[in-house]
Amino acid sequence: MSNKFNRLFSITVGTCIANILMSNVNKGIYRPANNLHNTKFKEKIMTGTKTLNPEIPSHFIELKSREIPDQEVLIFERGEQGEVRLSYRDIYENSNRIARLLLDNGIGAGDAFAVYMNNQPEFVYSIFAANTIGAIMVPIDPRTIGERLKFLINDSKSKAIIATDNCLPQLNQVIADLKGLKFTSISYVGGGNTVDDRFHDLNDCLVQKEWERVEQQCFDPAMPLEIIYTSGTTGDPKGVVIRVARVASFKMLATAIMKYTDKDVLYTGLSLTHGNAQAVTLFPALFLGLKAVLSVKFTRTRIWDICRKYGCTSFSLLGGMMPGLANVPEKENDGDNPVRVVINAGTPANLWEYFEKRFNVQILEWYGAVEGGLAYKPIGEGPIGSFGKPVPGIMEFKVVDDDDNEVGPGVVGELISRMVKGETKVDYLGKKDASDEKTRGGWLRSGDMVHRDEEGWFFFDYRKGGGLRRFGDFVQPEFVETVIGRHPDVSEVCVYGVPAASAAPGESDIVAAVAPFAGKKIDPRKIFAYCRKSLENSNIPTYLQVVAEIPKTVSEKHQPRILKEQFSPDSENVFTE
Repeated sequence: MSNKFNRLFSITVGTCIANILMSNVNKGIYRPANNLHNTKFKEKIMTGTKTLNPEIPSHFIELKSREIPDQEVLIFERGEQGEVRLSYRDIYENSNRIARLLLDNGIGAGDAFAVYMNNQPEFVYSIFAANTIGAIMVPIDPRTIGERLKFLINDSKSKAIIATDNCLPQLNQVIADLKGLKFTSISYVGGGNTVDDRFHDLNDCLVQKEWERVEQQCFDPAMPLEIIYTSGTTGDPKGVVIRVARVASFKMLATAIMKYTDKDVLYTGLSLTHGNAQAVTLFPALFLGLKAVLSVKFTRTRIWDICRKYGCTSFSLLGGMMPGLANVPEKENDGDNPVRVVINAGTPANLWEYFEKRFNVQILEWYGAVEGGLAYKPIGEGPIGSFGKPVPGIMEFKVVDDDDNEVGPGVVGELISRMVKGETKVDYLGKKDASDEKTRGGWLRSGDMVHRDEEGWFFFDYRKGGGLRRFGDFVQPEFVETVIGRHPDVSEVCVYGVPAASAAPGESDIVAAVAPFAGKKIDPRKIFAYCRKSLENSNIPTYLQVVAEIPKTVSEKHQPRILKEQFSPDSENVFTE
């Protein structure tokens, strides 16, 4: 891995946001809460000859575990399984136990290990354990299955896996094909599940009263902390290396843009394996000493009751989640909740005012990607439907055509961005050529097709190159075609998108046009059941369009345009679950 990756990107983002924050403080625009940025530690903790650095996450947790060990910061809300409340001491001690476990099993500085689970305390322990020993965590969404799961673990060269027992069935399907795996540890959180003797029992590690404590081993903010994989819209997913300094800058993001105060209680049901949940909820809560509530997974039917129970004042959504919440039947107490702001990426313009009025909230719209790019629309400013403007002093945006010529207002083109100061860099794991192409000419290529208005407000239109976005995830049509094409009744398949019924900007409903083999008949129920077993939720087609054959060009390329012209949800050959 290149030692240069994102050092400038991460540190510059943190520095620029800090400058904005301090500028606003000087102008009297924003006043930080008493216990946020200006916290002074009562003592300096020495590790050997080095002083712990509160800008390094694992150092920060150790310092807080000594200063205010019993302060409760995270609540894992698990429905019928109850809740788990964590203090700074809990996080430090359990992450240190796992750090020792990793070291004792041959995982050390620079080694990668996968964490495969939904939102559980063990995820938080694992990321701080990685930081403690200088290892690299590879978060994997628990919905990931089959070939994609195998690819992520092998491509990252993960030497270990930490997973929860609900992920064991998917893990068992691929574990024989995983390369270089030293050990697998399972946390049994489901209750009553039989312990699998083939794997280490993480529960035994976490109940140890005594263990050989691990001293902090990471002192360089440029060291890698995570590898977060892209959705893979143009091929195999690419691993983006995330450095320690970038994580530390999230507290600046939270105060300068999200404007959290010490009275806020944060909530998320988004997966912690996604950069959004980490940047908007997890790390801001820990760094700023706020309370955060995390559900095992997103629930649109319980979200307002959860917020009422815990007094949550802010939560984050992606893509089609907001329309999903709006589609829940109205209740008399919809507006009676403690939430003041919903932080969203992709609010439909025709839903914006209705949502704010119905639930008595305000929407903070923003735009970002794991590779970079950052914009937001401050509450009450700019036109509804816009995702905002680039953050002043940090990034510059342009909309360009295929020849990199900047286009004018109202013209759709690709969004590219660069750092105002420093070098714009991206490091895809093991893919130098792809990394260089992503930032060709010093500009980050987003792959998002957008336009801007005369006042400089940006609007999302669609994803470049045929990639589809659904439920906030980018979907690769070729991948879905490959999976469905393995069904024994399917001769041909062509996957394309139609405008989402939710009307979420940039979101698509997925159509799989399928043609049977000669003498076979397509049973839609069987195809949908097959998809449920073989694909992640965001990749499962919304509709099946059964046709005699897939239209093609002379060069045998599929013509989704023709299929789209023939498509109607009400057609006799179109089926949905």
